[in-house]
Amino acid sequence: MGDDAVELDAGGRKVRLSHPDKVLFPAKGYTKRDLAEYYLAVGPGVVRALRERPTALQRFPDGVEGEWFFQKRVPKNHPDWIPTAHITFPSGRSADEMCPTEIAAVVWAVQFNTVTFHPWPVRRADVDRPDELRLDLDPQPGTGYEDAVAAAHELRAVLEEHGVRGWPKTSGGRGVHVFVPIEPRWTFTEVRRAAIAAGRELERRMPERVTTKWWKEERGEKIFVDYNQTARDRTIASAYSVRPRPHAPVSAPLRWEEVGEARPEDFDIRTMAARFAEVGDVHADMEEHAFSLEPLLDLARRDEAEHGLGDLPYPPEYPKMPGEPKRVQPSRARKP
Repeated sequence: MGDDAVELDAGGRKVRLSHPDKVLFPAKGYTKRDLAEYYLAVGPGVVRALRERPTALQRFPDGVEGEWFFQKRVPKNHPDWIPTAHITFPSGRSADEMCPTEIAAVVWAVQFNTVTFHPWPVRRADVDRPDELRLDLDPQPGTGYEDAVAAAHELRAVLEEHGVRGWPKTSGGRGVHVFVPIEPRWTFTEVRRAAIAAGRELERRMPERVTTKWWKEERGEKIFVDYNQTARDRTIASAYSVRPRPHAPVSAPLRWEEVGEARPEDFDIRTMAARFAEVGDVHADMEEHAFSLEPLLDLARRDEAEHGLGDLPYPPEYPKMPGEPKRVQPSRARKP
């Protein structure tokens, strides 16, 4: 195939797409151009989800059935109209990541076979203070989307009782994500603490169905509240991001009344483009809110004072954190 590059109009900027007919989703035959046109169709929504956020790119040079990698550093030849931010990883290393502010940046990333966008929960004005609390309800083996839905509705109540509102979306797989816009006043450590407190409260209300246990061997057939998705440099696929599965599903923002009615497989690059044309970005109003985490942090303090519930383990690649319990799989821990 010769390089019959096309130029796409992305919000008034021309973005060149080489090899537009390259197939990225073999099962459906979707091409690089199909992917770019999908992102153009949901432009205001995906830009709202990524705006000013340091964003890692999940790239699939040989399509979604081939090898892939995360690109954290902004590509060297990026145009000067794409802003960047300097961020520091838990290892102490740092990098400049792209911070999309317009749809042309998203299409430009698609040129590099980027399928999924992974934004940090911060904006470039303050990369150390998250402005989103992200809760990831992750079905474990033996559970499915219906279980995540039940947990999400109860989580909605937990959050509202603690003065915050969550906006739900499908993960694009079997899970549900709930994002809460917050004031950028707290550190990553404090935001993670709030996520743990919300997760533990949900677990108390649904002990048979929800767990905050970090070790897979302890989780059972439950929904895992993945509190470590709020640790620094852990990212969750953005709203409207396409996921690398055969049918090109997308992470679909939902209204609360749709959670349970809608199914993850209802949303792919074709159906979401049509839905967006009809109803627009159902999470657009997130921008108008910024909640306080204090009530959830109060809950965390009570958990510690009254129940002795302190911190939970970090992911394995993190340096040992202050106050963190032993990071060792229970079945491998030395028995006293």
